[in-house]
Amino acid sequence: MNPIYRSALSLFSLSLFAGSLCSAAPVTVTENSAFYSLDNGIVTAVVARDSGDLVSLTYKGQQMLATITDDKGQFDFSADRPGDPGRGRGMTDHMYGFWSHDTIAPRIVSKITIDPKSNGGERAEVSVKGFSDGTKLGHGPGAPADGEFAADIEIRYSLGADDSGVYTYCTFEHQPQYPNTTLGEARFCVKLNSIFDWMLADEHHHMPYPLEMERDGDDKYNYTTDQFDHPAFGWASSTKQMGCFFLNASTEYLSGGPTKVEFVTHRDTSPPLYAPTILNYWRSSHYGGSSVDVALGEHWTKVVGPFMIYCNQGADPIAMWDDAKAQQVRESKKWPYDWVQGVDYPHRNERGIVSGQLVLSDPLMPTAKMSRLLVGLTFPDYHVTTNRPAAGNTPADITWMTDAKHYEFWVHGDDQGHFTIPNVNPGRYTLRAIANGILGEFAKAEVTVTTGQTLDLGQLSWTPVRHGQQVWDIGIPNRSGSEFMKGDDYFHDGMGLVYRDLFPNDVNYIIGKSDFHKDWYFEQVSHVEDPAATANTIMGSGGARGRATPWTITFDLPKAPQGVATLRVAIAGGSVTGNSIPVAVNGQPVGAIRVTGDSTISRNSIQGLWYERDIPFSATQLKAGTNVLTLTVPAGAQTNGVIYDYLRLELDESATLPAQTAAQ
Repeated sequence: MNPIYRSALSLFSLSLFAGSLCSAAPVTVTENSAFYSLDNGIVTAVVARDSGDLVSLTYKGQQMLATITDDKGQFDFSADRPGDPGRGRGMTDHMYGFWSHDTIAPRIVSKITIDPKSNGGERAEVSVKGFSDGTKLGHGPGAPADGEFAADIEIRYSLGADDSGVYTYCTFEHQPQYPNTTLGEARFCVKLNSIFDWMLADEHHHMPYPLEMERDGDDKYNYTTDQFDHPAFGWASSTKQMGCFFLNASTEYLSGGPTKVEFVTHRDTSPPLYAPTILNYWRSSHYGGSSVDVALGEHWTKVVGPFMIYCNQGADPIAMWDDAKAQQVRESKKWPYDWVQGVDYPHRNERGIVSGQLVLSDPLMPTAKMSRLLVGLTFPDYHVTTNRPAAGNTPADITWMTDAKHYEFWVHGDDQGHFTIPNVNPGRYTLRAIANGILGEFAKAEVTVTTGQTLDLGQLSWTPVRHGQQVWDIGIPNRSGSEFMKGDDYFHDGMGLVYRDLFPNDVNYIIGKSDFHKDWYFEQVSHVEDPAATANTIMGSGGARGRATPWTITFDLPKAPQGVATLRVAIAGGSVTGNSIPVAVNGQPVGAIRVTGDSTISRNSIQGLWYERDIPFSATQLKAGTNVLTLTVPAGAQTNGVIYDYLRLELDESATLPAQTAAQ
């Protein structure tokens, strides 16, 4: 064991860290050369002073974390030293709580930033800050051994007198003199005690999850979920009747907006413990990824959090989860927290409010309606040259779906289009809106929010793009494949093999007769014909291969049309061989759908990067009577394919094809 930890442990025994068994008490901070201990009689949190790692969290005397101990019951940091990349895996990965980008740096300063002695024991906070001085810090997954991101990193933990949990947050600051730098995987993670056996993430993933499931090769990608809609998630112990949850009072610091799918809970993949795990990802390469690229000469800072690591008790796991969700609502009403000081974190009176009403105006479809309206203020789209591809698609044009560098402020609007976005940091934004039932998005640039301002944008007319009268459509524009066959049961390995069994002759969809809920599979993938094929392994690395998969759409027209027909295809994720899906009409090629590529199918999700592809073609290729449009996914692995969000054929008989398109 490192001498500093041996010396510290001689002063701080594990029993001291166990926490009081009594009710709430004034907060105290105890410190030595290696650790801080914050205690309020309900929880005790122990923080390493050189790395910012949370090495212990006890609740009513029960250790919540999987921290390794020796035969005397003391922490064994020789096996899992704070700040080290973690158990020989080449990345930050400990058996307790940790930020992937810790504070191990050429210069480290730790201090008490809120002294409970100065406020009657109401609140304590400690800070550990690593100063980069131009060197790269952090060891997230995929990071080089010598560090990854050139920024000063400060990690804080805060505890109030009545809090049933501890808050943590992390500030990244790139000084102008620091070099160009690109952030990889970035998250806060806790590995939990083996008492936790019940995972609680979303409506699909609240379930007993014993150690044996992971030991038998379960796939952690089965348990990802939308971060925006699930701000309270974690684990419970069905035997100890205790729970541990992450509560995001806001999602403004997370990447990718309200459609971003991410890890929140799973079991660690490392034997022998396979520890229950909770993660708060704010930048990753999953499901299309996101970007943080900072240039030499640029001063950039971002505060991730604070969020709460919440501990509770209850009669059963669902009761504890319900309590955690109720606590998250209470936390959201406190946001932004007034006790955060000394970092770039505007308080409520320093932020603004933006409101308005979106009014749908669609002359070609006057009965169109929107539901589940989401409205957000995002950083304007921008371009970067990145040296670390996100999910293999090397994004250069960054949109709100792939941005992790800036804050995003999203809310639900009502079905009449009204919205109010509170607590917005001062700045210049683009107002965005998406809604179920509407293809595309609304965007209004140059929305400026100033300190203390309430900005009423009034009525905003949203006119969706149309390329003529609608001939037919398939699905519901909602940025996922959830409405299609198996769209509510997608989160398993081997769904390509399920497709093979359900659709041995592939999809042959007849407009006016077929039902997309049961006749259109949620993913179009290569058709595996081998009857001995088994489910794909994680990330599709070892799954069987399949032939090309043609899907047909049959429809009737009363007469032969003129002008231009446009196939509009909204993609919710996927990757295909050659990055394109050929399109044919009545046996003649009319173009191809270009697929950006992400890991949505191979990582067993229902949505990733969303985008629209339009295929205009001469309407003379259609005829009176029966027509057949064919979409063909090329041959490839069983996860080679796409998830469609929505398809629509439009016809403008007065239009002509551009010369370049006509030549193709």
